[in-house]
Amino acid sequence: MPRNPLLPDLSGKVAVVTGGSRGLGRAMAFGLAHAGAQVVVASRHGDQCEATAAELTEATGIPALGLGAHVGKWSELDGFVEEVYARMGRVDVLINNAGMSPLYDTVTDVTEELFDKVIAVNLKGPFRLSALVGTRMAAGEGGSIVNISSAAAIHPRPHTLPYAAAKAGLNALTVGLAHTFGPSVRVNAIMAGTFLTDVSRSWDPEVFARRAEGFALRRGGQPEEIVGTALYLASDLSSYTTGAVITVDGGQP
Repeated sequence: MPRNPLLPDLSGKVAVVTGGSRGLGRAMAFGLAHAGAQVVVASRHGDQCEATAAELTEATGIPALGLGAHVGKWSELDGFVEEVYARMGRVDVLINNAGMSPLYDTVTDVTEELFDKVIAVNLKGPFRLSALVGTRMAAGEGGSIVNISSAAAIHPRPHTLPYAAAKAGLNALTVGLAHTFGPSVRVNAIMAGTFLTDVSRSWDPEVFARRAEGFALRRGGQPEEIVGTALYLASDLSSYTTGAVITVDGGQP
C-alpha cells in the first residue's frame, strides 16, 4: 500500500509500542505503520498483540510483530528487549504507553499491592525499558523515546492519586532521560487528557458530558487524535524537541 505523503516518512524504522493492542497504543501503532515503520506491538496479552500485528501488516503491507510482555515486571523486560533486537535488529522509536489507573472509593482502600502495581506499570516499567533501549539507541544511530503521560500528573483527582503520582514521576523522568541520552536520543512526553477509548464505555455518558463542558473543546478525544503528536515526536519533524512534555487534552482546566 502506498504511504500517505502527508505523514512523516518512517520507512526502515522500527517502533515499539507498549500497550499497543488497544486504545491509544493501538491508534499510535497504526499511525506509525502507515508512516512506514515496522511496529512491535507489546502488552501483557501476547495473543492480542499478535492479532493487532497481523492487522497492521494487512493494512499496510509492512511486517509487524506482536510480543507479550508485562511492563510492570522488571524481570521480564531484559528478555523482551533482547528478543526485539534479535528479531528486528534495531529500535528507532520507543513509545511507553502501557498504563493502568484503577479507581477506589477512599484513599484507605488503596492497598500496598495496588499502589505498587500502579507505580510498576506507569513508572517503573517505562524507566527500565527506556534505560535498556535508550542505552542501545545512544550507542547506535540514536532514536526517539515517547512517554505517554497524563493530565492527572498536574491535575490529580482524589480517586486516582497513585496514578497521578506515577505520571508526575514519568514527566520528571522524561526531562532527566533527555539529558541522560542526548544528544542522539530525544525523550519527550505526551500529557494526554481524557480520550474516549474502550475504557470510557463504562462511564456514565451524562456525567462525562457535564464534565466535558469545562473543556475548551467541550468533548473527549478520539484515540486517533493523539497520533499526530506521536508521529511528530517519533520523527525528524521534532529534531530540536527533547525533554518536552506536550499537553494534548482538548483544553482541560
